[in-house]
Amino acid sequence: MLAKNLLIMQRVVIDIPDGKINFFMELVNNLGFKKAEKLSSKHIEFVDDLKDSLNEVEQHRQGKIKLQSAKDFLNEL
Repeated sequence: MLAKNLLIMQRVVIDIPDGKINFFMELVNNLGFKKAEKLSSKHIEFVDDLKDSLNEVEQHRQGKIKLQSAKDFLNEL
């Protein structure tokens, strides 16, 4: 019976132009969703950095770039 009480939610991240953000937030909030909030600039920077890192990993897997080893990275610290 526990499965009947589970609330399943998903998160969506959308890039909205600055001039449309107020309209979009009002629209989403009026639809009655649980929670809608703007990401802070720190969160946006983190997501952008993560995307860049994942792109680098994919380029490495394709043989397009060579990544630094963990040992070399730690030696730089």
